[in-house]
Amino acid sequence: MVLVSLVLQHAKPYKAWIAAVFVLQLISTIAALYLPSLNAQIIDKGISMGDSGFIWSTGMVMLVVCLVQVVTAIGGIYFGARTAMAIGRDLRREVYRKVDSLSALELGRFGTATLITRGTNDVQQVQMLVLMTLNFMVSTPIMCIGGIVMALREDAGLSWLVWVSVPLLFVIVGFLVYLLMPLFRLMQDRIDGINSVLREQIVGIRVVRAFVREPFESERYRTANENLTRVSVRVGNIFVLMFPVIMMVLHLATAAVLWFGGHRVDTGEMQIGSLTAFLQYLLQILMAVMMGVFMVMMIPRAVVCAERIQDVLSTESSQLIPDASVATPAVGLVEFRNVTFGYPGAERPVLDNVSFTAEPGKTTAIVGSTGAGKTSLINLIPRLYDPQQGEVLIDGVPVSSLTRAQVSSVVGLVSQKPYLFSGTIASNLRFGRASATDDDLWEALRVAQGEDFVRNKAKGLDDPISQGGTNVSGGQRQRLCIARALVAKPRVYLFDDSFSALDVSTDARLREALGEVTGDATVIIVAQRVSSITDADQILVVDDGVIVGRGTHEELVERNETYRQIVESQLSVQEVA
Repeated sequence: MVLVSLVLQHAKPYKAWIAAVFVLQLISTIAALYLPSLNAQIIDKGISMGDSGFIWSTGMVMLVVCLVQVVTAIGGIYFGARTAMAIGRDLRREVYRKVDSLSALELGRFGTATLITRGTNDVQQVQMLVLMTLNFMVSTPIMCIGGIVMALREDAGLSWLVWVSVPLLFVIVGFLVYLLMPLFRLMQDRIDGINSVLREQIVGIRVVRAFVREPFESERYRTANENLTRVSVRVGNIFVLMFPVIMMVLHLATAAVLWFGGHRVDTGEMQIGSLTAFLQYLLQILMAVMMGVFMVMMIPRAVVCAERIQDVLSTESSQLIPDASVATPAVGLVEFRNVTFGYPGAERPVLDNVSFTAEPGKTTAIVGSTGAGKTSLINLIPRLYDPQQGEVLIDGVPVSSLTRAQVSSVVGLVSQKPYLFSGTIASNLRFGRASATDDDLWEALRVAQGEDFVRNKAKGLDDPISQGGTNVSGGQRQRLCIARALVAKPRVYLFDDSFSALDVSTDARLREALGEVTGDATVIIVAQRVSSITDADQILVVDDGVIVGRGTHEELVERNETYRQIVESQLSVQEVA
């Protein structure tokens, strides 16, 4: 069973705490079982005989037993809670590390919303089950077995009430668990759905408002919310039915003990103290079963959650991570050799038999129509994806032979969608290099044309940045991302349409400043504006995943029809000439 395997695997470091829980719960349960017997002795030997000394002495023993029971119960709950919380912490950490190790393909297959749910809500359900198990699973069987033994000691003639009421409770619980299992699985799927809709709406709130799509998005959220509510109500209906049925069994058992026990007391076959003790033992047994039921009710949902967690943990990345035996490239020569790449489920590859070389000290520009495969090509260099065929090499070494740290130290990527993390300007820039000084950050900002607006901030480098960088403009966010790549000082710079939010004059100043710091590095630029790449040493024209032209601006204008059409759509006849 996945749930048991997952919990046992992560419980190994906490064997001592679990042993303490078992010992303390055992002592607490034995003490609780001993109390009704002492109470029966007080009634039969103390009250009925008028022996006040026996009542006082036995009462003191009961008081000591009560104190032992309370102290050990508190200790058991304490160690149980620590164990459960520690297991939950370890599970969340392991899920995070696994997600962090997955390639973009696996992340895309799962989806962001479900990964968040599995790392938080699903782990929480397993954690709560462990807590309930350690608090009640140890004491419940001891209480049931011990209660039955002690009840039979008091009067074996009423034992049939135990054999009827306890199995009846188990039958009821088993049937309800059978009904709940598929509902809990459906509930987790519904939680995924509502998280997905809510996350998408929050991230895209500006687009929603720009197109006045609030009514449509509200309807989407209402539908997802109602889907979750309907399943939750069905689960709640079963819970509502459960506890009245359990209490009915409990009260019927109590009435039966008093009815049949009263007759036995009347005939002299049983003493009043024994009847009282038997009733207390039966109630202890049924209460233990009821607490076990409460825990068992959590099992179906925890099983579903454990399977979802294990699904993530058992997923292997499609990218094999090599050891660091290969030397880190130091020059930055990028080479594509017959590279073919396609996304899973696509009818045809995005890139087909692509080959080119980008040399250090030179700028390679990539142009093409929307959907031609430019971003996909760029993403293969830092190994966000692996090609199905061919190789991507840096200094003659396949990137698949390099560790992530090695690739990151060589390649600096400014993606098409600039993203900043919550923190400060300085903390975001130091993503590139944690050891960078403030002077390094200011120099990177100067080159990225971001120095002026950062100095105008109230706290400068320590000015706060919200999640995603939503508290700065698109152009500022883009320049900060460029500065972040510059701080890393890589050997290969990848700019994936990274200047689109900049005006022409800022773009020109930025490119001039970039030349100062990237002179001996390999620079690869995906561009939409032809005017910004006319000085590139090499321009690659990509059309439908194939390189249909390469050369300088002048060469391509003369002999490449695809490039000429792109140029003519943006520049005047005089500029083209």
